[in-house]
Amino acid sequence: MKLSTRLAVVTGAALTALAAVAAPASAAPATTEVRLITFNDLHGNLEPPSGSSGRVTLPDGKTVNAGGAAYLATHLKKLRGEVRNSVVLSAGDSIGASPVISALFHDEPTVELLNQLGVEASVVGNHEFDEGLKELRRMQHGGCHPTDGCQFRESFKGAKFPFLGANVYYENGVPALLPFSIEVSGGVPIGVIGATLKDLPQVVTPEAIKGLKFGEEVQAIDRTAKLLDMFGVKAQVVLLHQGDNSETAGPDECKVKPGAATAIAQQVSSKVDAIFTGHSHQQYNCVINDPGGAPRPVIQGASFGRLLSVVDLKIDRRTRDVVRGETKAHNQIVTRDVTPDADVLKLIDEAKTKAAPIANKAVGTITADLTAKGAASGESPLGDVIADAQLEATKSNGAQIAMTNPGGIRTDFTYASSPAGEGDGVVTYGEAFAVQPFANIMQTITLTGANLKSVLEQQWQANGVVRILQISKSLKYTYSASAAQGSRVSNLTLDGAPIDPAASYRVSVNNFLAAGGDGFTEFTKGTNLSGGPVDLDALIAYFGAHPGIAPPPADRITALP
Repeated sequence: MKLSTRLAVVTGAALTALAAVAAPASAAPATTEVRLITFNDLHGNLEPPSGSSGRVTLPDGKTVNAGGAAYLATHLKKLRGEVRNSVVLSAGDSIGASPVISALFHDEPTVELLNQLGVEASVVGNHEFDEGLKELRRMQHGGCHPTDGCQFRESFKGAKFPFLGANVYYENGVPALLPFSIEVSGGVPIGVIGATLKDLPQVVTPEAIKGLKFGEEVQAIDRTAKLLDMFGVKAQVVLLHQGDNSETAGPDECKVKPGAATAIAQQVSSKVDAIFTGHSHQQYNCVINDPGGAPRPVIQGASFGRLLSVVDLKIDRRTRDVVRGETKAHNQIVTRDVTPDADVLKLIDEAKTKAAPIANKAVGTITADLTAKGAASGESPLGDVIADAQLEATKSNGAQIAMTNPGGIRTDFTYASSPAGEGDGVVTYGEAFAVQPFANIMQTITLTGANLKSVLEQQWQANGVVRILQISKSLKYTYSASAAQGSRVSNLTLDGAPIDPAASYRVSVNNFLAAGGDGFTEFTKGTNLSGGPVDLDALIAYFGAHPGIAPPPADRITALP
């Protein structure tokens, strides 16, 4: 069925559903209460995430262990049991960049989890496109993988909920995804609008989104909100796969650094009553006034299933609109002090058992935790190791420097995280896969010294985002974040010798960066491209060649005031 036909069918079905909603009886309460429960950026984390990825920061700065699908399911059931009417949603990136027990099976176990949790709608995040639109369609409608077949179970039925994207189009402007769904809860219709980040092409490989384009979020949301309003759907919420960064704060504090999500929230139609955000993996609970001056919640629940974002709406039965002043929102921590859900545990055990022969294979050892976060400069122990591994794996291409994007490093290596729970420093294939799950291809290109400096200057981006590239030990430099744009980086050296702006250097990056991903467009000026191994294979080979890897000293990047 073509998308345009499907939209017509869905629209007709929505109108039919609305007509079936009975008018309120005169004796009925004037309002009805509906609880919306949303998570974001799950990334296939069926098991409790480890290291800092498995902790939530409290208001006093202390942390608590959180996350794990079986615990999430228990908390979700409790939240639903507290109210009569509830709707479960996802703000995107439920799949993609997943640990090995989900990724080995093309995230089919995670889709099964979402079905078990009763998810009723999800916006597409950038990672829903990791394997392209065709694979996303398979996630939606089911069927075996065209190359690998059905490896998790004998068949795959797909998601029981729609993937939404009001601003996702084919190149000819035709919608590529459903823009909204209508959920009837508490006897009233609720419009759920999905919009992903317009800059999605910057954070996925070009091949994955070939033939697609991504429009302005506000325009798409407003257009869809107007359409829903014409249908008589007055209660509306947005699943926005875009988010802001935040200062260290508790789950229900609002210490965001205003960025794209705040700008969108300030502009989006007053018809929208609440906005669930994602993508930035931050925790915050804010109230941002709509264009008419009325307050509405803008909330995000970290990532990896550590928080559940809860918005309680009170809806007028007569007008079917939200009583805005009665809205309440909070982030519920998915603590691990509850009984894990038995059905979800069964699903996880099935995935673990089937993945175990590969996932539990030892590939190396470490002497201490290798974390993705480190010095104030942005340099991290794990980033150092990965960059060194990529340089070593591409020496045959003449590589002198390796650089990798921080977003491609998904979790930590922890010393006490072996399958048996022992503190022996063993690194398994599954743990390595969780760190580098994208199967990016290493590429070595030639850049001038001037290009190299420009690349490093692009770490400070126009939207206020700072992405510090992780670099091999051969490269060192200094930066001043307070300096003017284009003048922050200085003292570049290669193996101790100053970088010559006019000289040529061989630099290894993954194919995502080579295509200008994450805003590093200067890499596209590279010449004489030579292919290399998959980034994960490079890391595993490095572990094999260097047993007992210790955290390197943070001496590659020097940050000045």
